[in-house]
Amino acid sequence: MSEDENELEELRRRKLLALQQKLAEEQRQAQIEQQKQALLRKILTPDARQRLTNLKMVRPEFTEQLELQLIQLAQQGKLPIPLTDAQLKQILIQLQAQKREPRIRRI
Repeated sequence: MSEDENELEELRRRKLLALQQKLAEEQRQAQIEQQKQALLRKILTPDARQRLTNLKMVRPEFTEQLELQLIQLAQQGKLPIPLTDAQLKQILIQLQAQKREPRIRRI
């Protein structure tokens, strides 16, 4: 084999390895998401899950953190199971009240 062919083969090998690593990471992320959704199905009523799904469309980062917090609280026994839509709504109202920051308006 010539030097160019060796370089080409090495480049192909590296690209294949990178693709395999990316695929493995995506599969791991999908498995984590499936586990999280299974836990949420146990913790939340269908209406509460629907509310979270709707919220995720608007505020995905916030909802991701909220889901993790709900799972943690449920595992610690600090959350009524199943959590109803009304209870989730109250939690969201409390979180919204905490997040509000004073705004300074210039006149």
